[in-house]
Amino acid sequence: MSPKPTCHLIRPESSYEGKQGLSYFTGIAAETVGSSGICMHLLTMPPGARAKAHMHESHETAIYVLSGEVHTWYGDRLEQQIVVKAGDLFYIPAGVPHLPANLSASPASAVIARTDPNEQESVVLLPQLDGQVA
Repeated sequence: MSPKPTCHLIRPESSYEGKQGLSYFTGIAAETVGSSGICMHLLTMPPGARAKAHMHESHETAIYVLSGEVHTWYGDRLEQQIVVKAGDLFYIPAGVPHLPANLSASPASAVIARTDPNEQESVVLLPQLDGQVA
């Protein structure tokens, strides 16, 4: 018999290295609180940081930028680009390749939520696309 679900408090004091090449603060996930349908983390990208091209195979992503700005290339060949700034909300559908980068001289922080409760399970690296973005 499973234990009765309960609330959990997470203080993002530790971090882990994601497959995408960025360091994420530990947040809400199956691994930390036993969530079954959502994962939420805090990400701070230092100036010049860039993720590896990737997608989340079967899961949607919602991002709220707290500070700074992030350039994100997306699409089958990373042919589209958007600049997401502090106060913006950004949605990435499941299966859409993307590559975020902080091209500014200041850190950029964001809250990231995905419909995958596991921290890294749905991350699919797309090394063939890394060279599409200079």
